[in-house]
Amino acid sequence: MFMGLTMSWSSVLKGLLAVCIFTHLSVSSVESYSCKNEECYNNRCNPIPRTCESSKGCFHLEQKFEAPRTISGGFASQPASLRLEKKGCSKDECTELAFSATMGNRQMFRYEQRCCYSEQCNNESKRVPPPSSQPNGVECPACYSNNGTCNTVSLKCTGAETECIEVIGRDFISRSVIQGMGCATETACSLRNMTVMEHVKIDTYCFSSSPPLRPISSVLTSLFLMRALL
Repeated sequence: MFMGLTMSWSSVLKGLLAVCIFTHLSVSSVESYSCKNEECYNNRCNPIPRTCESSKGCFHLEQKFEAPRTISGGFASQPASLRLEKKGCSKDECTELAFSATMGNRQMFRYEQRCCYSEQCNNESKRVPPPSSQPNGVECPACYSNNGTCNTVSLKCTGAETECIEVIGRDFISRSVIQGMGCATETACSLRNMTVMEHVKIDTYCFSSSPPLRPISSVLTSLFLMRALL
């Protein structure tokens, strides 16, 4: 009987040892690789190349905001173009996302994040192609404002921007509230508390060619709460 117990405990210990070895090998086998780590603002990048180590993916994020030349009081403003490009290691599982929106006054925003999973795979720069200018038959109310007043006009949508969208944003540098309406890709719909251009958090709502009553009332409430917090 004693020998039977000894053999039984020996089998248990061997089983535990096998489990430990298997777990260690599984953890050790998680692939790790280096990613390019860089941040560029309007094509001005970090002067010193850097890398980081990841096992959850390398990312390449490009964001671009464009505002055309406007004329006010007989004076023409310069067209604005802001481009932010970031490359690095994903802290969590990398998620790809690409969307674009064109709002009132032809204010255009493009966002694209790509993921890859091998050594220095995010090293190359692949510029986001410009949106198509081909009309798609959709027409949306459009406006853009950071002063609380957003007067809409009709905007003919182009390319893949087939959804009418409303955007509410909070700029934590200028402490202003941004309102926008216009055309967008389907992937821009229903974004919640998303950070864009490093310091703006946005919520988006898509609707048919006529904006629903719900967002208007909720926008007023949101604006009141945001101004109270700012």
